[in-house]
Amino acid sequence: MAKYRRRFDIIADMVRVASSGAKKTKIMYFANLSYLLLNRYLDDALHTGLLRFNGEKYTTTRKGGAFLERYNDFQSRYSRVNADLEELKSEAETLERMCRSRRLNNRNAKKSRSTALV
Repeated sequence: MAKYRRRFDIIADMVRVASSGAKKTKIMYFANLSYLLLNRYLDDALHTGLLRFNGEKYTTTRKGGAFLERYNDFQSRYSRVNADLEELKSEAETLERMCRSRRLNNRNAKKSRSTALV
């Protein structure tokens, strides 16, 4: 199953590859976009001032560099929080299993006691 990418994830890929100067094709492949989507996102990145076009290549602007720094910081924190969340989910499942096992053991013990009385 394909992983959903947020709009700013795609733009970050584009800004990253354009930091050393890149033509449309390179940006398209690096950001894994169709030509149609590439043009839409390039238009957005140009209008927001994250990229500039010098007639030959797209390059990252100062604002684009600041965006990329902030994005990298966000991505790092997001990964840590996501890992913590997965760990908490795992702990919750373990606790749930422990409660379930206890209930099942009690039911089985009651059944065996009632059959022993008969």
